[in-house]
Amino acid sequence: MNDDTAHPSRLGGCQCGAVRYALTGEPLKIVVCHCRECRKQSASAFGVSVFVARTQLHLTRGTPKLWSRPTDSGNTLICAFCAECGSRLWHQRVSTPETISVKGGSLDDPVDLRTAIHIWTARMLPGIIVPHDAVRFPGEPE
Repeated sequence: MNDDTAHPSRLGGCQCGAVRYALTGEPLKIVVCHCRECRKQSASAFGVSVFVARTQLHLTRGTPKLWSRPTDSGNTLICAFCAECGSRLWHQRVSTPETISVKGGSLDDPVDLRTAIHIWTARMLPGIIVPHDAVRFPGEPE
């Protein structure tokens, strides 16, 4: 184990514990996505993604399964999940392999959403309240 993984800033994993990971360093950004696909994969009102450099993610137990899907913006998304319990763990765009988006719900400690960027707000469910000072985009930003 290198020095970075000896002092992780965040730990996480799937629901059953078969896959565990450590993140080092600070997130690049936190995004709340209101698109239909994020609502489906999270089985909730939106998806939460913690973007980090790919080198910040260190598997500590298990090996996730991978599945790919097209996105509304024309990208291809590689989705990592636990083969045992099905929990989604992170996403990686084929076009930007240097970063990944860790699913916020897979982290052991909650994510502070006060400074999150909200995307696909045009598809937001009725009744969701976005903080008035939050950065927001009706679709996916460039």
